[in-house]
Amino acid sequence: MGLLDFLFGQNKCPRCGTKGARKSQGQTRCPNPSCQYFDVAIGAARGRLQGTIASRRGDFSPRSPIEIRYRNFRGQEKAFTAESKTLRRKRNHIIAQVVPTGESISLSRERIQNLEEVETALPEITESLKLGPTARERQVLGYHKKHKSTSPLYEEIRAKYPDW
Repeated sequence: MGLLDFLFGQNKCPRCGTKGARKSQGQTRCPNPSCQYFDVAIGAARGRLQGTIASRRGDFSPRSPIEIRYRNFRGQEKAFTAESKTLRRKRNHIIAQVVPTGESISLSRERIQNLEEVETALPEITESLKLGPTARERQVLGYHKKHKSTSPLYEEIRAKYPDW
């Protein structure tokens, strides 16, 4: 136990042993919800500091919704309503913002029951934009951009990646 622990709330609760208990006005206040000395103010503040209590608003409503039927690893059938414009593919997963919070979730393509429907709703991405320039091509592009110069190789790469 440190010398200044009483200032930083590092005392242990005498009842349950949870760190962060405080004594004030002769009473022990504990952040543990199952403790007899539990104090809501300390418990809520501790949760906010640690990031465990995150209240999300449930007012996300998609403009172009799509329903994704999914079977999770436990074999339970789930149905998610997602915004079709936020769908994107990352390796073997589909990432989308879902109702009601607008939170992005990642779903394995192998477990999506209506995969064909979801795949058709994915925005079309050209192969050149999806892959992007290689390291060598980025080096050439960066050099000529920095020096405001040009070369036949640079022009060829610029034609291949016009938006880079």
